Amino acid sequence: MSSNWQDIIDSATETRKALHQSPELSWQETQTASLIREKLNQLDIPWQSYAQTGTLACINPSAKGNGHPHIALRGDIDALPISEKTDKAWQSKTDGCMHACGHDGHTATLLATAEWLKLNEAEIPGAVSLVFQPAEEGGHGAREMLKDGALKEVDYIYGWHNWPAIPFGQLLCPDDIVMCGNGTFEVIITGKGGHASQPELCADPVLAASAINLALQQIISRKLAPQQAAVVSVTSIQAESGLTVIPQQAKLSGCIRVPNQETADTINQLIEQISHDTAKAYGTECQVNIYPRYSATINHKTHAQRVREEWQNLYGKDSLAQNVNVPIMASEDFSYYLNAIPGAFALIGADDGENHDAPCHSPNYDFNDKLIALVTQLFSRIVGAPVPNLTKS
Repeated sequence: MSSNWQDIIDSATETRKALHQSPELSWQETQTASLIREKLNQLDIPWQSYAQTGTLACINPSAKGNGHPHIALRGDIDALPISEKTDKAWQSKTDGCMHACGHDGHTATLLATAEWLKLNEAEIPGAVSLVFQPAEEGGHGAREMLKDGALKEVDYIYGWHNWPAIPFGQLLCPDDIVMCGNGTFEVIITGKGGHASQPELCADPVLAASAINLALQQIISRKLAPQQAAVVSVTSIQAESGLTVIPQQAKLSGCIRVPNQETADTINQLIEQISHDTAKAYGTECQVNIYPRYSATINHKTHAQRVREEWQNLYGKDSLAQNVNVPIMASEDFSYYLNAIPGAFALIGADDGENHDAPCHSPNYDFNDKLIALVTQLFSRIVGAPVPNLTKS
């Protein structure tokens, strides 16, 4: 274990690149978990496994129950089924899988935090849990960590996500909703297939699917108030067939983004109603399947204020994000934690003008390693550890 701050950050940066080269999908993060646990062993930090590939480490465990808050810090560890196109020296070596959301950076940052906190363990007032969570990308990993008891002793929790759409080093951490909830849906349309030269003898599910797609776009513009933040996106139409064949079936798939459960219920009901009515108008039938995913990520005011204050103490009064519309329409399973215990979740800008503006989930995305030092300092301040005097330049 190094006692030098820059050595810790440099080591974490190399770890980030190693993680990036060996990405693993949700619930498959066995090598990633092994690397995390090996690093923790080297640092003499006790840990336990939770939710299969999840890991919970503890700094200053003897302080549990001493009257100071037990604080948890979270990093997610899974990757996405995307083929990378960055041509970086550390590009993914796994075909069709990459860290396209920066979870490699989040993990490396939490490992840097672990090393720095271990070095300064005697000066930390309370216990600190480090949550290396699997399956954030739709796998409900946070829910499973909670079900497995990972946070049963924790008083507060904090987390973050890098965000390429925000200028580098600018922090967004509102007092209430920061990211929307989401859900997915599919509409399976069954018609009557036949020869493309005889459409009058068919009930075309492709035509019905096209009409349903257009009709669903009107939910936001005509069924919700203009002030209501929500999204309905049809992201896939499948109707495989021959060039001269009208198929028997077509399928629409898509997702919704909503600020609360009431809006989700309204939109889901409209998806069902519009799909069935439109399918009937085209002489077809449909089946609608709704899949709830994550609820909105809603910060607790006191803890969001704490994050903003510590960030400004570190990086100046102008370091908070300006002119960013909230809530962000993307979703996060950190919502499970904030529904269970108080805490806050922040988005921190990654765009430094040096090719770190590709959005999350893009094959051209790459994590900005400069964020590792910044967030390690933030986490350290939140739990009461000393930090070196740095800037975000």
